[in-house]
Amino acid sequence: MTCVKRLLIVTHVTHYRHEGKIFAYGPYAREINIWCDLFTDVMIAAPCKVGPPPGDGVAISRANIELRSIPASGGESIRAKLWQLILLPRIVGLLIFAMRATDAVHVRCPGNLGLLGVILAPCFCSKLIAKYAGQWNGFPGESWSVRLQRHLLGSRWWRGIVTVYGDWPNQPPHVIPFFTSVMTAEQVDRAKEIAARKTAQQTLSLLFVGRLSKSKNVDVLIEAVARLKQADIRVHCDIVGDGAQRRQLGEQVQRLKLEECVHFAGAIDFDQVFDFYDRSQVLVLASDTEGWPKAIAEAMACGLVCVGSDRGLVPWMLGKGRGFVVPARDVDALTSTLRELALSPVERIEISKRAATFSQRYSLETLREALRKLLTEHWHVNMNEVMPTKRNSDPCIKQQATVS
Repeated sequence: MTCVKRLLIVTHVTHYRHEGKIFAYGPYAREINIWCDLFTDVMIAAPCKVGPPPGDGVAISRANIELRSIPASGGESIRAKLWQLILLPRIVGLLIFAMRATDAVHVRCPGNLGLLGVILAPCFCSKLIAKYAGQWNGFPGESWSVRLQRHLLGSRWWRGIVTVYGDWPNQPPHVIPFFTSVMTAEQVDRAKEIAARKTAQQTLSLLFVGRLSKSKNVDVLIEAVARLKQADIRVHCDIVGDGAQRRQLGEQVQRLKLEECVHFAGAIDFDQVFDFYDRSQVLVLASDTEGWPKAIAEAMACGLVCVGSDRGLVPWMLGKGRGFVVPARDVDALTSTLRELALSPVERIEISKRAATFSQRYSLETLREALRKLLTEHWHVNMNEVMPTKRNSDPCIKQQATVS
């Protein structure tokens, strides 16, 4: 077996240079640390900004990483589309330059850069792996570019592995059901302690964790809280996260006079999220689309009863009595489910136990070993021989000047 040492990651995720470190969206940053453990050198081709990250930003904590800045593009306006066309030759050139300097390519989809990566990578590299983090079976209203990415990844054009969330029928052999995690083994142990403390409380304590974007349907959750309050059900809801919908959601809470029972915690450190898992009973994440929703996996591990939408892998995760599924944006269905949970505190404990048993199997350590095994088997390489650069507290030792 040969040894593959240098990996290129192509992603649309925006990175931030700040105080000598590289930051990115928390769950993504933790997963990138795992990829850095598997390869001697990791190069990331992605958009980059200089300045402090958003509240959900986390520093990539590995030293064996080099960041190559790719101009950000995209948007729905005509001006944004024209600018995207102008930048396209430059972006393609930067990606080709990076692909020629690596042993393997990991493309993260769906996304604008993901689409270019899927088109270009097979021309320059034989060791390929893509992660499709969206809903592999599609969903109403998805864009043509997302459908195209899924088509190319499932076709003979993509001569590599594709990891997807869930086991879907009639998939080619290279499309492989997989999982993800953002919890370390230590955090899984903490989740077990939290789950063991769950009791049948009378007040229904709800929780949302995630970005406050339109597709997450937090407005539907707030409307359901208002209806529960009108029905004289004791309810409290914490909303953890930040995003474009924050102002509108705050106005909705004021309009419905829910200031006493709906609390916005903002974007907080990942470890602090466990405090909310500890004091909450039910997590609601009824999004328009989901792949492997990390918040649901985390909440299940902590013994919360989860209510998700009938999209992506959620019905499988919450099946067999591990939680509840409702149609996305269905206020009536969500309200009815939450009312049943409020009136059945003992039943919540039984569901909590089943959910915790299921989700506590997944950690970052198990993800790393699963990826190592996957690459070894499908690339016919010995990933055990790869010795990543020693971890360093300053991850910018090899984060060189960007190509822009």
